[in-house]
Amino acid sequence: MKSAIISKYSLLTILVVCLLFSTENGYSQILKVNDQEYFETPGVNVFVFSSEFNGMFFDEKTAGIEIIHHGVRTSTGGAVRLQNTPEQWDLIPKVIDRKVDNTKQSIEVLLRYEEFDFDSRVIVTAKEDGFDISVHLDQPVPEKLKGRAGFNIEFLPSAYFEHSYFMDGQAGSFPMYPASGTTVEPISEKIKQFEGHTTFDDRGRGEFITPLPLATGKTLVLAPEDPDRFIEIQSESVDLMLFDGRNLAQNGWFIVRSILPSDKSGNVLNWHVKPNAIPDWKRSPVIAFSQVGYHPGQLKVAVIELDSRDEALKTASLYRVTAEGETIKTLTSELQPWGKYLRYNYVKFDFSSVTEPGLYFIEYGSEKANTFPIGTGVYRDIANPTLDVWFPVQMDHMMVNEAYRTWHGVPFLDDALQAPTNIQFFDGYRMGPTTDTKYKPLERIPGLAVGGWFDAGDYDIQTGTHCRTISHLVSIWENFKLDRDETYIDQKTRYVDIHRPDGNPDVLQQIEHGTLNLVAQINNIGHPVRGIVVPNLHQYHHLGDASTETDNLPYNPELKPYETDGKSSGTMDDRWAFTNRTASLDYSASGALAAAYRALKDYNNALANECLELAQELWEETFALNKESEEGPGALWRRSSEITAALQLYISTEDEKYKERFNELIWPALDGALNWTISLGIQAYPYMDEEYQSKLRNYVLEYKGSIDLLAKDNPYGVPMMARGWGGNSGIINWAITNYFAYKAFPDIMEPESVYKGLNYILGCHPYSNLSFVSAVGTRSKKVAYGSNRADFSFIAGGVVPGLLILKPDFPENKEDWPFLWGENEYVIDIGASYIFLTAAVNELINEQ
Repeated sequence: MKSAIISKYSLLTILVVCLLFSTENGYSQILKVNDQEYFETPGVNVFVFSSEFNGMFFDEKTAGIEIIHHGVRTSTGGAVRLQNTPEQWDLIPKVIDRKVDNTKQSIEVLLRYEEFDFDSRVIVTAKEDGFDISVHLDQPVPEKLKGRAGFNIEFLPSAYFEHSYFMDGQAGSFPMYPASGTTVEPISEKIKQFEGHTTFDDRGRGEFITPLPLATGKTLVLAPEDPDRFIEIQSESVDLMLFDGRNLAQNGWFIVRSILPSDKSGNVLNWHVKPNAIPDWKRSPVIAFSQVGYHPGQLKVAVIELDSRDEALKTASLYRVTAEGETIKTLTSELQPWGKYLRYNYVKFDFSSVTEPGLYFIEYGSEKANTFPIGTGVYRDIANPTLDVWFPVQMDHMMVNEAYRTWHGVPFLDDALQAPTNIQFFDGYRMGPTTDTKYKPLERIPGLAVGGWFDAGDYDIQTGTHCRTISHLVSIWENFKLDRDETYIDQKTRYVDIHRPDGNPDVLQQIEHGTLNLVAQINNIGHPVRGIVVPNLHQYHHLGDASTETDNLPYNPELKPYETDGKSSGTMDDRWAFTNRTASLDYSASGALAAAYRALKDYNNALANECLELAQELWEETFALNKESEEGPGALWRRSSEITAALQLYISTEDEKYKERFNELIWPALDGALNWTISLGIQAYPYMDEEYQSKLRNYVLEYKGSIDLLAKDNPYGVPMMARGWGGNSGIINWAITNYFAYKAFPDIMEPESVYKGLNYILGCHPYSNLSFVSAVGTRSKKVAYGSNRADFSFIAGGVVPGLLILKPDFPENKEDWPFLWGENEYVIDIGASYIFLTAAVNELINEQ
């Protein structure tokens, strides 16, 4: 009797809450399909497979039915799925067909699981107070999928932290940390993951984990106390279940799920989803500017991002903050309208006339931005966190310490085994029918437990990225002689101590460290390899100390799994070297080693000479093997790698044959892909004759025209990208190209095109005004996809990829959820190119 009273009271509470929101907040108009083919009303957008699941990474949390709720994408993945809480590498449905019906105000998708010959049709239809989701089957659920196939939609945990829910009137709270129940099932019942890999290490017990629901019922209300996040979901017949996907994986979301009936066809499931829409809601303006501030003499332009329904104000103001805490209005000026880009409108606030050093903030209407400085030294130290902290933390085969903290112990002393042939692996790794080495599959390759960096937020070595990183670091040394020393690095004892000078320039020590692994690959394998990565998916998603990802003991097939003789073990956890050979990688390594020779010859002469010898040998061998390979897949990448190698070898040796090959290749490359190869052409400028320099001038003029067009393409005037990885790397490299072009042709190029790229990275970009470099600028990325992402933390100096532009028109960079790698994953080569760009800007600023 008591429980019945509580139930009735809870139900009355939820009805009152819903009534209040429906009358005070409610829909200002119903959802309608817009010309971008998604549902829209002020405050709510619903995407229906505007983006599809990814064939390589499977579920990137950027596809399916997704809700953008008051400016924030809070849900994703709406689709028929085969698990309660699908992980990244679980099977995903393929979109066979998508139909938009403007008359019925519906979007229908046909989904298919080829593995089970299983089709489903999902129809989303706008209704007066939300939208309906219905699932239709032409045939009943296949026997293998009965009780498994269900409709899921996932909700972003960080959007619902410190919020509540009701399930059939019973109140609950969304947990900050997963603490709900789980059960185990026989591994024979588990649906196979990508290529037969498994994310669960069951240590031979033959079972896997299944989370249990937080709540079950017919009506679920999310965040009834918060108008921004309040959503109601009703299921017509089958139960709703609320799961916490983080029980299985730290990157899991809250999942609402209904199991499809086992023996029915036709319309088998109906949900009604009612996201609250605050009447006449408008997104707050975003005032975007450089979070590190501005030099007094440079252009200073803030870009203000506005809701498309917001009427732009005429003016904005700049205030100076005094040492006494007073605020003084320094400037009020008219805004310059720019227009619409993607879904937002933009105006610009030019405060270049303000040159007095000091602390300032921008005010636009009721919006006040955080403070930033104007001063001559604002850019001076902004690369320090990247060189001092980010690069040391990424160092493989070393223990890395920082004051009272140990970032990781010495990892991967058991490197490495030859990867087997004919396998399709995760993260883009694969092997063909041969190893292209003298080693048999799973045979030990000696000498690889040295040097190198963790490529990104995971713990593999990707050689192509290494080559680019080494080349960037050499360019930093040669162009700017950056001799900062804040890191103790001892290769003999495999020990690194951050913030402890050792008398050696850190840039040279990092070049040495990256080069050691590249040299080891060539000496022990015969050529550079695609990469070195752990063999098991349950290792690959490892979060924690890198030294615990393997047992650090070489694999011994004579021992049983988890058995050890103290020197080796029977556990197959040693990283594999993926060794199929490619011309582009050979040329990339040749170019990187040739460049490393010049930087290291006065620091580690023996290693430098070895670098140059290997670079020349690799060039000759690769040229002989691939001189006829002019076309085909990857031809442009292969050609640009060969051009780079020819240039670096010529600079290091002054051998005319490399110069001749460079000249033979560069002009067709510039004619065929100017923006891709102009950087190579310009970097060669100081080493070529007047004829070359004169001929290059016309290409730079053409390139300058493309820069001018960018000012019309987007309000930031940089090359924005819309793909599965943020565009920051391209923007930084674009700005570096502009630097070289300005140095060679100051009458054509302007320094502003260099500053513009850096200012974008430091906060003058869409969606927010955070600096994309953690711990750099007043406000920066504090939650990112580093090796410590499970702690919702950051690594100082790491540079994230930046914005994802989700089809068709939504720019996003999550500030409170680190696990979207396309937005938030640090990568080594972008860190090195960022250091170069900061040095270039400091040089230009000082010259001016």
